[in-house]
Amino acid sequence: MSKGLTDIDGILVGHASDFEGLTGCTAILCPRGATAGVDVRGSAAGAAELEVMNPLHVASHVHGVVLAGGSAFGLEAASGVRRFLEKKDIGFPTGVAKVPIVPCAILFDLAIGSAAARPTREMGEAAAAAASDGPVKEGAVGAGTGLTVGKLLGMGNAMKSGIGSATVWLDGELAGVRVAALAAVNAMGDVRDAETGRLVAGTRETPESLDLADSSAILKSRSKASGFEAFNTTLVVVATNAKLSKVGATKLAQLASLGVARSIQPVWTMSDGDVTFALSVGNESAPVDALGVAAAEAVSAAILRAVRLAPTMGGVPGLLSSESIRLR
Repeated sequence: MSKGLTDIDGILVGHASDFEGLTGCTAILCPRGATAGVDVRGSAAGAAELEVMNPLHVASHVHGVVLAGGSAFGLEAASGVRRFLEKKDIGFPTGVAKVPIVPCAILFDLAIGSAAARPTREMGEAAAAAASDGPVKEGAVGAGTGLTVGKLLGMGNAMKSGIGSATVWLDGELAGVRVAALAAVNAMGDVRDAETGRLVAGTRETPESLDLADSSAILKSRSKASGFEAFNTTLVVVATNAKLSKVGATKLAQLASLGVARSIQPVWTMSDGDVTFALSVGNESAPVDALGVAAAEAVSAAILRAVRLAPTMGGVPGLLSSESIRLR
């Protein structure tokens, strides 16, 4: 049975959740270090330490990635993860101290629950302490606690989302190689099944209706939408047990982003801060193009799981507890 992102040996995942304020953070740890790349597609990204993944940067590895709610306030959670790793003597050796390299990206969840609830340094440390190689907890937990989709007409027409995770195993000559993904889905747009094209979750036609509208069609027909269309982001982390350079990891992140485009429409808008991270741990060998095909598949599957496993919370209906949602 798939465990999700932790199917990749050397990757640990932990969550810290505030179920009253409806926010949280997720720590993805790679204690042995991971070669990392990043792909920023949205125009409203909020993040820190992305430059360490630039192939020209001197840091060869990262030691974790943090996804956090709370908008820019959530960047503080990464400090807690760094503190946890420092206590474990994990980090970039400087000669006088080991400095954990922990990029972080944030999600806007202030419009659900309490706008005063933000992931703190203590929550980041708690998420890191909870990190394990067990099956990834999915749904409205960690960074997924306060996430929603389909906000083009405002929060009143939105649906609940969360975190999903999935793995793709390569075969034939590449048997033994695997790529896994974790997605925190907080999109302005709708989520579609990439295989059937069917609309799964997104903007509802009215606040009282369970009928789903089509955000792409709405966007094409109106000069201005209303509501919280400006506060969105889908964050993705993919990992593989294949060995990659920083250039290869950057390319893997780019190719993995195709899974976001297949499953979320509209995507990468001026109102979305979409970011995809790629982590390489292990010594298997595989062409980056093959890894990219698998990564896009894993990302699409993770995005579907993020909405299908999300319960109704904060007055926003979720598929896990709203079986009567009428799909298109």
